[in-house]
Amino acid sequence: GSVVIPASAVDRTEVILYTLRELVGTGQVPEVPVVVDGPSMLAALDVYRRAIAARSAELHPGLVARGESFAPGMLRELQTVEESMLANAPQVPSVIVSASGMATGGRVLHHLRHLLPDPRNTVVIAGFAAAGTRARDLLEGAPAIKMHGRYVPVRAEVVEVPVAHADAEEILGWLQAMPAPRMTYVVH
Repeated sequence: GSVVIPASAVDRTEVILYTLRELVGTGQVPEVPVVVDGPSMLAALDVYRRAIAARSAELHPGLVARGESFAPGMLRELQTVEESMLANAPQVPSVIVSASGMATGGRVLHHLRHLLPDPRNTVVIAGFAAAGTRARDLLEGAPAIKMHGRYVPVRAEVVEVPVAHADAEEILGWLQAMPAPRMTYVVH
């Protein structure tokens, strides 16, 4: 089966691709086609690529040293709706990363509509899923999800993968472990 990962365009996609590359490189998962579907995702990915090529001091030194770190083997980048539609029925097991992260809209809905009914497929929810979103409904075991005016049966496996965001308690604990700053900014 195939895997679909709803993801936000900025940062989450890059983390997913980097993680997939690591997993393939260590032999923990097989090398399969990885599809990144969405112009905004690809634009954000290009920003990271340019920063890596420029050896930007703002990036983690390990990322710069390794060069292009977002290519987990057979990476396909889809810009057009036509390309996206062709990816809805993968001929071989594939990983599809597409926006939006909480499955509230975007091209990921078309991938979910095609892949959710098949129990051989998996949906990976990477990170927070707010109440009232399709991602949350999937995590809570909804038997069907409404998309484009129709209910789609959920037979695919749904798994949740935690992400690196700290929650409020973790942030407070981290801040309390150091000398008090004069000012603190929290950016999400």
